[in-house]
Amino acid sequence: MAGSPISPRLVKGGIVTLDPDTSVVQSVIALQYNPDSLSRTLQIQSTPGGQDGVRVDALRLRGPAIETIKVEAELDATDQLEFPNQNPLAVKYGLHPQLAQLEMLINPTVETLLNDDSMANAGTLEIIPLEQPLTLFVWSSSRVVPVRLTDFSITEEAFDVQLNPIRAKVSLGLRVLTIDDLGFEHPGGRLFMSYLTSKESLAAQATSVALTVLGLGGLP
Repeated sequence: MAGSPISPRLVKGGIVTLDPDTSVVQSVIALQYNPDSLSRTLQIQSTPGGQDGVRVDALRLRGPAIETIKVEAELDATDQLEFPNQNPLAVKYGLHPQLAQLEMLINPTVETLLNDDSMANAGTLEIIPLEQPLTLFVWSSSRVVPVRLTDFSITEEAFDVQLNPIRAKVSLGLRVLTIDDLGFEHPGGRLFMSYLTSKESLAAQATSVALTVLGLGGLP
């Protein structure tokens, strides 16, 4: 109807996995509900302090800051269970598929484990584990970063009569992977550089205030 307010499209946060060699998207996981908060910690990669009287440049950085992200998300199948004919998977499994999809981000596949076992039984001296998919944390178009999941916990809070979880909270700990981890040529390294470029661009938009705002007429 003309003149009626139009609600903006809700952009959801989530996780994307890519083939590390071809950058082909393998899976896209959208959070059912966007968390109310997201915590980030940045650890400075500074030059160590001088020892035995050796002077060092205290203003030098050894590389990008080590950034960790903590997200707590909620999953709820209650609304789907109100319409069982339209949501047969929710009726049969509850939240098991969604939780399993997240858990497979930190588990090797059965095929990988069987291949490693076959190589070991064949007497292969060195087994190099197959490379896992590249994981991206997506929180708007300005924040698409390669990450490694460092910790993952699930609290299942309600169950159906078959003991399938129907309400759960998921806590994800993520470490942003930088060019120090991946290199400049790796698809994840290029994505990190785009992320850092976006930070530089956003920082340039911030207004620099006068020294008088800080109560200074000038620097000593």
